[in-house]
Amino acid sequence: MKVKAGIINVTGYAGSELARILYNHKNVEIVEVTGRSQVGNHIAQVFPHLSSIDLQIEKSITKKCDVIFSGLPHAASAEQIKAYFNDDLKILDLSADFRLNNLDEYKKWYDVDHPAPNNLKDFVYGLTEIYRSEITNSNYVAVPGCFPTATLLGLLPAIKSGLVNPPVIIDAKTGVSGAGRKLSLNTHFSEVNENVKAYSVYGHRHLSEISQECMILDESFKNNITFLAHLIPMTRGILTTIYADYNEKLLNNENDLIEIFKTFYKDSEFVKIVNDPPSTKETLGTNYCLVFPYIEPNSNKLIIISCIDNLVKGTAGQAVQDMNLMFGLNESEGLLDLALYP
Repeated sequence: MKVKAGIINVTGYAGSELARILYNHKNVEIVEVTGRSQVGNHIAQVFPHLSSIDLQIEKSITKKCDVIFSGLPHAASAEQIKAYFNDDLKILDLSADFRLNNLDEYKKWYDVDHPAPNNLKDFVYGLTEIYRSEITNSNYVAVPGCFPTATLLGLLPAIKSGLVNPPVIIDAKTGVSGAGRKLSLNTHFSEVNENVKAYSVYGHRHLSEISQECMILDESFKNNITFLAHLIPMTRGILTTIYADYNEKLLNNENDLIEIFKTFYKDSEFVKIVNDPPSTKETLGTNYCLVFPYIEPNSNKLIIISCIDNLVKGTAGQAVQDMNLMFGLNESEGLLDLALYP
């Protein structure tokens, strides 16, 4: 028996990437897909590269599914999926609606009242490497944002071990697909090409997730994290560089630093601790996160570089990794692609 999956909003980048990954998953059958602006069209009319998936885009999920993925934007996602809550269905939300534990924080960062506040407590934060057991035993998972995934996978081992001392500075760079498929002047080719731009400089929404997860481990990180994102002229990829002071007493040499990270991720197939600074092309099309920690000798700072494909490990791939756990499947099923290069 295959897991029967439905995808809400297959017409966005997250939804289409989910469809691509799930199509090649030996334990999954995509039975229905929706899309707000393309109802009635065949999926191939919207995405020719998905023409092998013989499905028409529907207005809503009506067929019996074992799992539903929602690729709708925040607020719209919670509003729609709250109609599907029942004990026989697993739900993975790729929006921000169920990532934050505090309703006031959600209102502050997303400027809207939560559409399903009573369901917030039912969701597990889907950062697979950190909440593996909780995800395995949950029916509802909030898939983390792309920036938090790249940042937290680099930063949390250092916090957990007591290595990092606040404050922390995070410099993040992302490709244009992270902004979604909606037309926008900011992602127009002429605006992005041969250009690099910082954005959301007074507070990026994803800082709320990063702070929440860091503070779970150490309350002293409250208001002690600076996060700045930059848009760069490429389609996919996130590269984060994290700067912090560190507890020198925990490190006798560089090998001790590497060992802290390797021990933390010893059971995590998709996080690789690498020996050289990684590049985004090394993760292109994959579910891997590459992490490179080192001590910068001139300033004596701990620097952690991490990179992911924002549409795979940062969105759809992580959702499938979570789904695998929820159904007792091999965690890596359908996700063992090597990077596309060059």
